[in-house]
Formats: sequence, structure tokens, C-alpha cells
Amino acid sequence: MADTTGKIAKNLQRFVQALADHDRQNPTHTAYGIGLSFFDVERLGLEEGEEILPGITIQVDGGVSGNFRILCDSEHEEDEHSEEVQQEIVMAISAPQLTETGPDQLPGRTED
Repeated sequence: MADTTGKIAKNLQRFVQALADHDRQNPTHTAYGIGLSFFDVERLGLEEGEEILPGITIQVDGGVSGNFRILCDSEHEEDEHSEEVQQEIVMAISAPQLTETGPDQLPGRTED
């Protein structure tokens, strides 16, 4: 139990530091959670949706094990915009391009 308590204490300390950094760098964003991988939530004995700090809940976000992320209200807007841009890029790349070629421009044909 002491080992788990030590892990929780160290992680809480890191969470508080990261939240303070986030709030200092992004005063207009509101943090609401800590994103962890499912493995890390289980390893630490936490539960998804558990309020770990006042107003801050634990969320499983499918991220990389061993790292955590600060979840805030601005990330959703950026993700939606990023998805739109990605769709536009995919559509632009996948759109067929037609070019006009005449009999003189066929592959393997040389000028006389």
C-alpha cells in the first residue's frame, strides 16, 4: 500500500504543477481533467470520472502510457478544426486529376 500511496503522491504533485503551468500559459482556457491511458488509470488504482483535485477529473483518453495530458475546454475546438483541415487535405489528394494529352504526347513516342 505504501508503494501505491507514494505513486499517487508523486502523480498528484505532477498534476498540480502541470495544471499551474497550463493556467499560467493559457489564462483563457479552463482545465477540467487529467487524461491518462487506461493502463495508467488501472495501475494507479483510480477510476475514470473520479475527481482527483477540485474540479479536475480523471479521464481515459487513449494516450500513451506513462504520460498524462491536461484536458481543457479549448482542445475540442482545435480538434474539430484539425479534423476539417485533414478532411480537406484527404479530399484534395484523393481527387482525380485529368490532363489533356494529344497523340503527340503519348508515352514512348518520340518526335521525328
